[in-house]
Amino acid sequence: MPVLPGAEPYRHEGGEVGVLLCHGFTGSPQSLRPWARYLAGRGLTVSLPLLPGHGTRWEDMALTGWPDWYAEVDRELRALRARCSRVFVAGLSMGGALALRLAAKHGEGVEGVIVVNPANKVHGLSAYALPVARHVVRSTKGIVSDIAAPGRVETGYERVPLHAAHSLRIFFRQVDGELPQVTQPLLLLRSVEDHVVPGADSARILSRVSSTDVTEILLEQSYHVATLDHDADRIFEESYAFIARIAPSVGKEGTAVGG
Repeated sequence: MPVLPGAEPYRHEGGEVGVLLCHGFTGSPQSLRPWARYLAGRGLTVSLPLLPGHGTRWEDMALTGWPDWYAEVDRELRALRARCSRVFVAGLSMGGALALRLAAKHGEGVEGVIVVNPANKVHGLSAYALPVARHVVRSTKGIVSDIAAPGRVETGYERVPLHAAHSLRIFFRQVDGELPQVTQPLLLLRSVEDHVVPGADSARILSRVSSTDVTEILLEQSYHVATLDHDADRIFEESYAFIARIAPSVGKEGTAVGG
């Protein structure tokens, strides 16, 4: 299937410091592309992959699950580590959970973690019905474009395949059990008003990780997709400052691939 316009992966060859960006559930690289370009413009090597089943049509996503999504970012991280001397992981929503699992699994191979409105649980009574409901109902209403800024739209699916949502629920439980293995410096940015992921998810993550260098920043003007919202510039600036503090040797600018 052709990839939706703007949902293409993005890669930039920069210096010896690299960052892997992970997009969210039913979303695409479009939601993180401005962030990726900002970091690329400051000399980092950047990888922003398109997760399997995403960026085309929701029916394709119904054939995938969390092992597919995690395998993709794990491959990208290994490629970055082969190219760069120091590597950071970052993500939005489910992408934050992917980044946290990468940190837990790769240990010293990850220098630091940046998460924006990270998800930790599928909430509501409907979550408990997923194991059965997914065999009866194929999809439900989508969760994209929770953005306060007028005129800004997230490229993603208007429907959520229930098979994928069931896999997501299993994934969150898996990651929750692994959070104590996260010891790296952590920057967590959270929207005060988020209609997709409640603040309780961030609180749970902060209470479970073993990191001692932890910074939480509240985003007052944005909804869930804060990387496309009013606070986007702050996210970009704070994340670069976080990376530069831990790895001052940010490299020179290179060339971008993927638009």
